[in-house]
Amino acid sequence: MGGGTNVVLVVADTTRYDDALTAEVAPNITELGNEGTTFTQAISPAPWTLPSHGSLFTGTYPSKHGAHAGHERLEDRYPTLPELFRSAGYDTAGVSGNTWVSQEGGFARGFDEFHQTWQFVQSETAMGELVEVTEESRVRAVGRKLFDGNPLTNAANAVYRTLVRERGDEGAERATDWIENWVGERDGDDPFFLFANYLEPHLEYRPPKRLAERFLPDGVSYAEAMDVPQEPWEYLAGTLELSDRDLTVLRALYRAEIAYLDEHVGRVRDALKAAGEWDDTVFVLVGDHGENLGEHGLMDHQYCLYDTLLHVPLVASGGAFDGRGEDDRLVSLADVAPTLLDAADVPATTARREFQGQSFHPDADAERHEYVFAEYVQPQPSMEALEEHVDDLPAHVYEYDRSLRAVRSSEFKFVRGSDGSRQLYDVVDDPGETNDLVRQRPERADSMETVLDDWLRSFESADTDADVAIEGDRKAQLEQLGYLQ
Repeated sequence: MGGGTNVVLVVADTTRYDDALTAEVAPNITELGNEGTTFTQAISPAPWTLPSHGSLFTGTYPSKHGAHAGHERLEDRYPTLPELFRSAGYDTAGVSGNTWVSQEGGFARGFDEFHQTWQFVQSETAMGELVEVTEESRVRAVGRKLFDGNPLTNAANAVYRTLVRERGDEGAERATDWIENWVGERDGDDPFFLFANYLEPHLEYRPPKRLAERFLPDGVSYAEAMDVPQEPWEYLAGTLELSDRDLTVLRALYRAEIAYLDEHVGRVRDALKAAGEWDDTVFVLVGDHGENLGEHGLMDHQYCLYDTLLHVPLVASGGAFDGRGEDDRLVSLADVAPTLLDAADVPATTARREFQGQSFHPDADAERHEYVFAEYVQPQPSMEALEEHVDDLPAHVYEYDRSLRAVRSSEFKFVRGSDGSRQLYDVVDDPGETNDLVRQRPERADSMETVLDDWLRSFESADTDADVAIEGDRKAQLEQLGYLQ
């Protein structure tokens, strides 16, 4: 068994750095960082959920672990954090509100208990398709899956999804209730590893009215805010125009969603304190990726590697992290796995040989990163999926039909596309990444491209030729989140 330290990893899904680490929006997250450590340069290895969680769980980058738009499942080629903690004698529990982070997606391995908030009765058959575009498609989807597995379980989940689940809550309330019960009722003295994914503030932004009104511009009612279109693919295609006022309203709703998530972070902390576990717990909160809210002509979190999607909040509280304030080291989410193992004094010697991340634990002797990396292995949604969703897809959208890889230092970011595109940004003087310097600074671009190529040659990419079938129910739920298939 490890050193007896509990480890809690909370993922604030779709949460960008500049909105999460303000006391106005997220007082609990900010307080955790003030009491512990706030990492000001945390970079996600991917701009969306599946590959970024794969990196969190395996300590490797998307090309190596193989979970991305070209292979939509985390396979068992590398052990995951819960598997490593359970092997070390830890109790392991996980709760997820995001369908990508699911049993079907390969993320339940190693958990003694894994709770999916979109299900009333936990089952391998996810009846999440019931929030669909049309009533007709909803009925068809239910019919396909009702008798797949246990019909009673599936029927219960269908009723739960249609009649019980709150439309304004993407699972946070159920996740926190489940955590409170699990922490308060667990037996035994073994330390535990607890993971939670909170889907808020993923599109659609439907925060509680009481929170939205705190952030909405003067003169904009909650009802008016709810009428602002939230259609990222139509916005991308240019068939939907949003004014500056509209985008300001969406930003306010997004911030209110983070505020709602922050309330649940406070409840989790309070549950750990009430159970007498807080003083023996290392608590880490991280965003898996950010969000575009009109920047670069984009909404949602696809098709680019700008810092709006890659720069994420990361705070750590407890143990050696306490009282350290801001830490400006460049860190990657691939570094989280070795860091949490260090926090719990879990050796995991064999697994560490495959890690591409390195520990940022205060007692670790790892050198500071000079560079970290990010990958967008394939576009998601594909152009074919967009063509089915958007009538007469404009020609300019096909410019996004490419993979991207980036290398980032504390000062510069170089991005290369499979279409031959090359971009260089000064992320200090131009944090909005509006001025491409690839022609003004060719030597810098070339040197960073060499770093990228050397890194890509340093490991064997996963063989992801085999297709992953995503069937009706899970496919429909992902589509409801904007992941067109």
